[in-house]
Amino acid sequence: MNPVLELFTWIEATPVGAALRNSLWLFPVVESFHLLGLAVIGGAVLMIDMRLLGLGLTGTSVSELARDTRPFMFWSLMVMLISGFLLFASEATKCYGHGAFWVKMGSLALAILFTYTIQAKVVANEKTTSPGILKLVAIISLVLWSGVGIGGRWIGFS
Repeated sequence: MNPVLELFTWIEATPVGAALRNSLWLFPVVESFHLLGLAVIGGAVLMIDMRLLGLGLTGTSVSELARDTRPFMFWSLMVMLISGFLLFASEATKCYGHGAFWVKMGSLALAILFTYTIQAKVVANEKTTSPGILKLVAIISLVLWSGVGIGGRWIGFS
């Protein structure tokens, strides 16, 4: 058997996976927290990206806005990762064979990496970065984070 599939099968068989699968209310409660985390991080991402595009909050520097939204980004990401793992544990073998799961995970990994490296560097140097680069960074960020949300909805509705 495939080692990744073996790992996913083991995760699904854990007491956590079984509890979420077998409970009438546990899965929807965890999913609610997951979606709330997505809403908060989505709002923070949109604020920063719209500002990078020059669409709103133009009286505030991007670095100031990023500083103010940083705790919301971090804590909502933590909520999403923890709740997402719990949801995954309840149906890991289904996720293994689902293309949307891999799209979401790839988008999530790239979005986190991009946000905390390239975008963070551009935001910190906004005054010396060309407007074209600021816009490009915003568009890439929006595409990556959209991939996370779209992949998640695709998992849920197929």
